[in-house]
Amino acid sequence: MEQFNSKNYPIYANFLNKLAKDLTGFYYLKLNRTFKVSNKLKDKGYDPVTTSDKAFEKFIRSKIKNKFPDHQIVGEEFGHKKSKSDFTWVIDPIDGTRSFVIGNPTWSNLISLNYKGNPILGLANFPVLKKYYLNYSEKTAYVVDNGKRKKLSVNNKATFQNVKVSAAFHGSLSLDKQKKIPQILKLMQFPCSDALSYSHLAEGRVDVVIQCSNKIWDIHPIIPIIKAAGGYLSTWDNRDAVNAGNILVSPNKIIHNKFLRLLKPVSK
Repeated sequence: MEQFNSKNYPIYANFLNKLAKDLTGFYYLKLNRTFKVSNKLKDKGYDPVTTSDKAFEKFIRSKIKNKFPDHQIVGEEFGHKKSKSDFTWVIDPIDGTRSFVIGNPTWSNLISLNYKGNPILGLANFPVLKKYYLNYSEKTAYVVDNGKRKKLSVNNKATFQNVKVSAAFHGSLSLDKQKKIPQILKLMQFPCSDALSYSHLAEGRVDVVIQCSNKIWDIHPIIPIIKAAGGYLSTWDNRDAVNAGNILVSPNKIIHNKFLRLLKPVSK
């Protein structure tokens, strides 16, 4: 069975690097037009899916299948393609579908490669913004912005006193629960835009990101990028972010632990 070691990183990173460009090309060639929206939750809330989500996922799956036919694939729209491989690709074809629906450019394509359940490579591709974030190893990640490549690093000068916090609860945290974390609410000074906020943290633009109800395809692609940029991730109750759910991301351990304490009243 195929094994993974650090020498394999370039094989997969180069594949994702090309896929980012292919996805942006595919969007402008095929999907930058009218699309249909339906609500997955019917009368129980709002969770939109579009014909573009499905088209993107089919495109990504076909690219993976051609290059790595034995690998497993887990996608938001088309479920789990199982095999005996220890490698699994996790796909969110459009992260930020609400943004996509209203024409906000902050939506992205998220893809991770997991080995034995652990995300080792992640891609966050923003077609309209014409940039993407990708890690090349455990220690190295880049943003490629309009063709220019820059190494990612969290803000090493961040302290609790000057911290920039981006947070959103998207109806997942009741008003009663929000009242239990007044200091968090007071610190939420910067807009939160799905995976773009996580990506901005890896770039050092914001320092703390707090989000609710992440599925594995929302967070697995982000985990290796944040770690390679020097950041910390966990759930609000300080479990591994691989578990998904409510996620906290910070630039250093001191700030991370401080925010874990502030979130404690709502972390159960």
